Amino acid sequence: MEQKKQKKIPTRRCTGCGEHFPKSTLIRVLRTPEGEIVLDLTGKRSGRGAYICHSLTCLKKARKSRRIEQSLECSVPEEVYNRMEEELSVGK
Repeated sequence: MEQKKQKKIPTRRCTGCGEHFPKSTLIRVLRTPEGEIVLDLTGKRSGRGAYICHSLTCLKKARKSRRIEQSLECSVPEEVYNRMEEELSVGK
């Protein structure tokens, strides 16, 4: 009997807590090729991304240590952080 090959689930590291999670469970912050910073809830837009898990604690930790800005290699506007906080508050 042949065993079916397990499909590999892509994982990404949360910029807040540093743990690995399945990519589909994380929120992606994206720097588009035009330099715009947006939330990519689909995870399919092109550009450089940073991931954060669905935890306000992780977001605050990443914001304080500027890890998202380091990952995206640019500064992140306040509006993006505020939108992420709203997204996490609604999600709970």
